[in-house]
Amino acid sequence: MIERISIDPAVCHGQACIKGTRIPVHQIIAMMANGDTIEELLAEYPTLQREDILACLEYAALLAEEQITPIEVMSQS
Repeated sequence: MIERISIDPAVCHGQACIKGTRIPVHQIIAMMANGDTIEELLAEYPTLQREDILACLEYAALLAEEQITPIEVMSQS
């Protein structure tokens, strides 16, 4: 994942992006959450590779693992 995700204050306000692009990780995750497949994302972003998208998923999984929020609290928001 480290080879594919970058965080640079000069790129996208320091948001995690796919390295060498201005495509934020959160954008890829949101698109997948809305039903886009890896194949559709690769067609939409021809410069990406499958491993870039998998790195986004891995990054999101690591972030989710870092924070413990009870589901009851989330549903009250």
